[in-house]
Amino acid sequence: MTIEPIREKLDEKIKQLNSSRVYKKITPKGDLSWYIKWTGSVFLIVAMMMTSVNIFPLNLYVALVCMIGWLIVGILWHDRALIVLNAVSVAIYGLGIMNSWFNG
Repeated sequence: MTIEPIREKLDEKIKQLNSSRVYKKITPKGDLSWYIKWTGSVFLIVAMMMTSVNIFPLNLYVALVCMIGWLIVGILWHDRALIVLNAVSVAIYGLGIMNSWFNG
């Protein structure tokens, strides 16, 4: 598998722009997905901190909010990897929450 053709195409596009300031960022900035992405990221950090000090099951609820947010971002971006990863994460955290209800 070679990556050269992709790099060549990118170099051609940069030349077409005729600019010394080229940004290769492809994710949107300032739209709905941007706000959901960063809110979800903050929630994930908080959930990880809560997990590290064993604040259970509240950490599962915070993580679930994060994963739902990132699932929405994946859907908005049509990114299958984000959709699959976060759909599975929502299911896992949902099962953890149900387990805490019935066995807690």
